Amino acid sequence: MSANAAPAAPIRQPDALDRFGERLADRVNPIIVKEVRQGLRTRVFWIFFSLMLVSCLFISLFFFAANDGMGERSGQPAFIAFFVCLALVQFFVIPYVAYRSMAREAEDETWVLLTLTGLGPRRILAGKLGSSVLQGTLYASAATPFLLFSYFLNGIDLPTIIVGVAVSIAYQVFLVSVSVSLATLAESRIVRALLHFVLLGVLLQGLGFGIAGSVAIGEFAQKVSGSAAFWISTVSVFFGMLSTGLLLFEAAAARLSLPTEDYTRGPRSVYVVQFIGAAALFVWGWMASGESEVLTAGSVTLSLYATLVGLFVASDRDGMAKVHWAHGGRFSFLKPGGFRGYLLVTGLLMSATLAFFGLALFDGKLGMGPMLVLVAAPAFALMMLSLPIVVSRWIPHPPWQTPAMIRLVFLGLVVLMTGVPPLIGEIVSDADDLFLNALNPVVGLINIERQSHDGVALTLLVWGAALGLGASALFSLRARDTEWLA
Repeated sequence: MSANAAPAAPIRQPDALDRFGERLADRVNPIIVKEVRQGLRTRVFWIFFSLMLVSCLFISLFFFAANDGMGERSGQPAFIAFFVCLALVQFFVIPYVAYRSMAREAEDETWVLLTLTGLGPRRILAGKLGSSVLQGTLYASAATPFLLFSYFLNGIDLPTIIVGVAVSIAYQVFLVSVSVSLATLAESRIVRALLHFVLLGVLLQGLGFGIAGSVAIGEFAQKVSGSAAFWISTVSVFFGMLSTGLLLFEAAAARLSLPTEDYTRGPRSVYVVQFIGAAALFVWGWMASGESEVLTAGSVTLSLYATLVGLFVASDRDGMAKVHWAHGGRFSFLKPGGFRGYLLVTGLLMSATLAFFGLALFDGKLGMGPMLVLVAAPAFALMMLSLPIVVSRWIPHPPWQTPAMIRLVFLGLVVLMTGVPPLIGEIVSDADDLFLNALNPVVGLINIERQSHDGVALTLLVWGAALGLGASALFSLRARDTEWLA
């Protein structure tokens, strides 16, 4: 080496920021990175992003120029106008793009290639959902300065603007989850074409609800933003949309998972969180308002929820993925199988009923009619959950023992039990006849609330039928489960 040669440059050691970036790149879902990069390069993104910014700019110039003539309440219409521009993108464009991204995997037959990467259906769907949420957040970040500009025009306060942005993000998660979940149902070209039109109708309806919600927030939120009822309602709407979106996402991931995978853990975990969260919100509403009828409304709402949503949990295919529990010795409600799902749903329902009943007794303000409704509503839910399982098990033909057929039997029983007794009662005596509608989940519950004396007997009758059907359904599910384990 020559004496005049320059010394070699020292090797640069990676600093903490570089190491953090490397770890973050390794942990981030690669589907999110791929979808975000593709989404930001498309013409759809830049066209709608530019249109939203230009529209918000012209709206701000208009209201700034017309502020003196419109008085001190020009902030409300300005907020609604800005929010409509954001809603068109968040509630229609982004969910539709998410649906097309998911449907394109089936059309181009690239889904198999994605699963071969080892990511699994849940991480792939999480990437689709996460990329859409990130793009929606980018749109919301660009529109937020304009929404804050409406505050300086007077007529609207900062909590209203913050609530509007937060609820819009939760609503976008819900609509994107609906879109992705619908895309997973497309198994043929005809079904994909049908679901495409269904999705357009759902998104147009969702866009209408979103715009109507922005109008309601702009008009009424400032008047009641200091009350407890406003914040309870806001938290309930936010929690309901976000948790329902996550439940649909987990259900879609479970639908695409293999039978040997622990596919029920995600949806059942979200179901438990949503059920307990809803019960806690009703208790919060009862404590804030001091009205005991809130507990009755909570019992009826959770009973309806346990019937409609819990049916999908309780009608899971028996004995599926037995490798997860056949060699462990530990019982878990989150593992696959209708037996475990049924116990989970009924356990949550009974626990909420006992909690509401105990709080109502402690309060001592609830009348006889609402108290009977609080007690009888879970009995109707238990009966409607158990009856289709029992009926489907009576038929030995295998297709009747599938989850789809159990749900079809449920729909038929709902029509028969709610429509036929009033029709016969209209011909014989009265449409709301106590005897004919004793087990009617709609008219029977109304009769229990109206009849203070006979309501006790009707409640005991419904509970007797519900417990009998519940025991039969439990025995049938357990027998079916052990057949697979034998």
